[in-house]
Amino acid sequence: MTVDVFLAVIAAGLMHAAWNAMIKQRLDRFMSISLMSFSMAALSIACLPFFEVPQGFTWFWIGVSAALHTGYKIFLIRAYEAGDLAQVYPLARGSAPLLTAVFGFVLLGEQLSTIMTVGIAVLCLGITLMSMRGGATLGRLNGIAIVNALITSLFIAAYTLTDGIGGRSAPSASSYAVWMFAIDGVWMALFCTYMRGPAVFSAIAAQWRSALISGALSLGAYWIVIWAMTRAPIAAVAALRETSILFAVLISVLFLGERLTSWRLAAVALIVAGVILLRLG
Repeated sequence: MTVDVFLAVIAAGLMHAAWNAMIKQRLDRFMSISLMSFSMAALSIACLPFFEVPQGFTWFWIGVSAALHTGYKIFLIRAYEAGDLAQVYPLARGSAPLLTAVFGFVLLGEQLSTIMTVGIAVLCLGITLMSMRGGATLGRLNGIAIVNALITSLFIAAYTLTDGIGGRSAPSASSYAVWMFAIDGVWMALFCTYMRGPAVFSAIAAQWRSALISGALSLGAYWIVIWAMTRAPIAAVAALRETSILFAVLISVLFLGERLTSWRLAAVALIVAGVILLRLG
């Protein structure tokens, strides 16, 4: 993995943690994440004239990805309603890189170096330890939060592979990203109408300014990831992206009042070690 890809994905991790913390702080997380999705779609639509239109089978990957992203958001909201940020966020992200690596090898034949493979394993171990003692109750995990977080991780692995394949099949990663998020906004609009009725859009419209920040962060973070997956192994990018866990912990301690325990510090050390191994690989 080249230095520019490495640093870009680290930056994407920071952006990803920031928008997750913003969603966690909202009272109505369904409305908040829906509003963010609409702002991402609006920003993407504004960019459409500047990029080529995807052709052929790329549209299949865009449609599948948009549906998977919608499922991811639904279960992420449910997980946040049951657990705190430092518990839910690591658990939701923790197993996704391993799943991505396995299915990337099986479906795409992607080969990882021994150092990269060890790095992914060490990073995932750190993330898992973070979730085991990351909650406010020192190890007592909320069952509903666990189930929804693990389902979220399945959606993460699925859309990561889909977007890795789709981004490589498109004229450019940027072309794929803007069209995928534009379609994703349509999916979320349909789902919002089904869940809350047409009146939901009036309530959302009143908060559009605040949504632009979280939407821009989320769009920029994943745009970088899609670009990186066209230049490096999908599994390596997916694992490195999880450095967002480190930033999420920092945010949770500094701004959300959650505890920084010795267990979390040990988990952070493992995550950092995994990141170093990925860079060396």
